[in-house]
Amino acid sequence: MKINLATSAGFCFGVRRAINIAMETAKVNKPVFMLGDIVHNEEVVRQIQKTGIKKICRLSAAKKGKILLIRAHGCSRGTLQKAKKLGYSIIDATCPMVKEIHAIAKKLENNGFKVIVIGDKSHDEVKGITGQLKTKAIVIDKLDNIPLKRIKSIKKAGVVVQSTQNLDKTLEIFDILGKNIQKVEFHNTICKPTRTKQAEIKIMPLENDVMIIIGSKTSANTKRIYEISKSLNNKSYQVNSSNEIKKSWLSGAKSVGITAGASTPESTIREVVRKIKASSAV
Repeated sequence: MKINLATSAGFCFGVRRAINIAMETAKVNKPVFMLGDIVHNEEVVRQIQKTGIKKICRLSAAKKGKILLIRAHGCSRGTLQKAKKLGYSIIDATCPMVKEIHAIAKKLENNGFKVIVIGDKSHDEVKGITGQLKTKAIVIDKLDNIPLKRIKSIKKAGVVVQSTQNLDKTLEIFDILGKNIQKVEFHNTICKPTRTKQAEIKIMPLENDVMIIIGSKTSANTKRIYEISKSLNNKSYQVNSSNEIKKSWLSGAKSVGITAGASTPESTIREVVRKIKASSAV
């Protein structure tokens, strides 16, 4: 059995950077807290917890020396202001590409545009983007959820995109918005690592008998990679670890393609490759 590993499989720059910042921050002799998980991957979360960094659900009055680590997805302006007011020192591990989306959204608002965000409404990154603004943004998560009546009343709109969105679906939404808004400025802020992963996953399922996509069910970018793969090859499977792989998936397969979401550690990818090699050797 031939195993083909995607060149883009695993950590993107933003995730690797956030984890490195977290590990370095953990070395200081001060209590470090995060509002949620550093990234959407259970193994990475366990590694971060071992360093002593604590996950909290809400901010509380901080004693001197407490640090708030801002995660890769970023946070709202209000959260940052509240943390500083409560006495936290801030270490910002927000992905620079997400920071760029924040800057574009704020500039659009300042220039009089109604900001529209294409992204998952409940996702931390989207909440962070909309949380940069003084006015409420419109969030569109899919084609059949476009509020056309409201959209048509907008004279001037600026559009940004969650960094891990599906490119093809985003372009379809762009097209509808362009036809229904008098003046619209598009900013395709899907990041380069996401574009690369999605370009590969449009080819690999057609060239392999089976596809294994590695990543957490909570990972938005992994979910989208899996969806694209499944649409092209029905023998596509998403796993969080090697333990979830079933031998029956590989039965009769001459080639297996493997890729992984942007939050999936290299160690997990290696384990999956080993498991598949072992299965093919039996």
